Amino acid sequence: MKILRLLALFLVMTMVAPAPSTAASPPADVVDNLHNALLAVMKEGKKIGYKGRRDQLAPVITTSFDMAFIAKTIVGRYWDTFNAGQRVQFVETFSELSIATYASNFDAYSGERFSLVSEKDLNGVQVLIRTHLVKSNGEKIEMNYILRPVEKQWRIINIITDGVSDLALKRADYTAFLKDKNFDALIAKLNEKIARYSR
Repeated sequence: MKILRLLALFLVMTMVAPAPSTAASPPADVVDNLHNALLAVMKEGKKIGYKGRRDQLAPVITTSFDMAFIAKTIVGRYWDTFNAGQRVQFVETFSELSIATYASNFDAYSGERFSLVSEKDLNGVQVLIRTHLVKSNGEKIEMNYILRPVEKQWRIINIITDGVSDLALKRADYTAFLKDKNFDALIAKLNEKIARYSR
């Protein structure tokens, strides 16, 4: 937990810094690395169990996503009501929930594969990587990733699945919750979800 807290603090600090114009590795490599990690845990599935999948995915997810940017975005104006310690705690807890969600959902393999479709510059800073998740029956699910450079590394800030923005869905969900509940209630809710996944 201490390592996650330090990582979350670092992510919050980098969020206020301007994004560099270039990054060391191509953005498609970040997406490929995530896909390869997901396929690896899917193939081992039940053999390694939830904890094994979680442990394998944690380092990939924390280095593939700009969790601080995502966390700030999904709570909208409520971010300004969090103090410094709460911001760190929220990024840490949200990151752990994201890892738990992937570990729970990608638990079995039945011939799926990912394919890269295209790469497009959006605004001179962000990049769109279009991919397909191809099921064993040939059905394709469109998964588009938006990335931006942070500390000379490309990081994912949004996934758009079949036209639906994950960032927009989360923002609607989290801001609706915070409209009636406080910070402590939000953290308790996230921890409840994490615990449910790990059972």
